Amino acid sequence: MFFSFAASLLLASSVIAGPVNSATPRQIIARCGSEPSAEKVAAAEKSFTANRVSAAARGASYKMAPINVYFHVIQKSDAPEGGNVPDSQLKEQIDIMNKDYSSAGISFALANTTRTTNEKWFSRASPNAAEQTEMKEALRQGDEKDLNVYTVGFEEGDAKGLLGYATFPSDAKTELKDDGVVILFSTLPGGATENFNKGRTLTHEAGHWTGLYHTFQGGCNGEGDQVEDTPPEGEPASGCPKGADTCPKDGLDSITNYMNYSYDSCMDQFTEGQVTRLKDQLATYRNM
Repeated sequence: MFFSFAASLLLASSVIAGPVNSATPRQIIARCGSEPSAEKVAAAEKSFTANRVSAAARGASYKMAPINVYFHVIQKSDAPEGGNVPDSQLKEQIDIMNKDYSSAGISFALANTTRTTNEKWFSRASPNAAEQTEMKEALRQGDEKDLNVYTVGFEEGDAKGLLGYATFPSDAKTELKDDGVVILFSTLPGGATENFNKGRTLTHEAGHWTGLYHTFQGGCNGEGDQVEDTPPEGEPASGCPKGADTCPKDGLDSITNYMNYSYDSCMDQFTEGQVTRLKDQLATYRNM
C-alpha cells in the first residue's frame, strides 16, 4: 500500500519517505510521508490477526535464511552525482543492514546488482507513475522473499525530493511486480544527503517492507504502530531530540528507533515488540 507525502492523499501500495530539499526544517528532516488512514490500518490488521503465523512457534532452533537483496542502480549519467553508485557503497549498505537487523536475527545478502541508464526512471520514479511501473517490470527479480532495492534521484514529478518509499508484506503476493523499496541514491552510506547518508533510509524502508509502521503511527490517541513496547508519539522526531515526550505520561518518544524520522546518526534500535511483529509478518506474508 503506497502512502503519499501529501496528507490528504492515500494511494494503494507503499509508504513514501519525505522531502529533503524543501526550505523548512520540518520538511528537511522528514523521512516518510503521511500515515495510512485508520480505516486502512484496521483492514490490514484484521487480515493479519486472522492469518497470523507465529515465527516463535517454529522453535528456538529455527533460523531464517538470509534475505537476498537485488540492487537496481538507476542513473541518468556515469557521474557520481548522476546516480552512478559504486559497488563499495552497496556493499557497505548491506553491512549496515546486517548490523541494524542483527537484534532481529535477520541478515541480508547481496544477490545481484543491475545498472541502468534511464533519465526518466531516475528523475520521475514515484508510486503509480508509468516510469516506476516500467522500471519494476523490467528489472524486478526473485519472489516475495527477495528484497529489490531501486536507487533513483527523485528529481521530478510527485516524488520530487523524497528519501524513499516501500511496499508492505501484505501486498507481496498479489502485487509482486510492485514489491520492493525505492530510495534516493545519495542516502546510501557516504552519500551527499546531509544527516541522512549513513544508510538508515534503507533500514527504515526495509522496516516497512518487513511489516512495521512508524513509531508515531496514530499519534497520541490512535491505535499506534501495533507494537506494545513503542510508546505513543504525537509527532515524528526532528533531528535527535533527546528527552522528547510528545504524548505525556505514556513514556519518552522512541527517538533512536529506526522507524522514527530522526537523523541517521541518532538511530540504533528496533524493540522486542517490533522484532516479533516483523518476524510474524515475514512468516505470514513472505513465507520466511
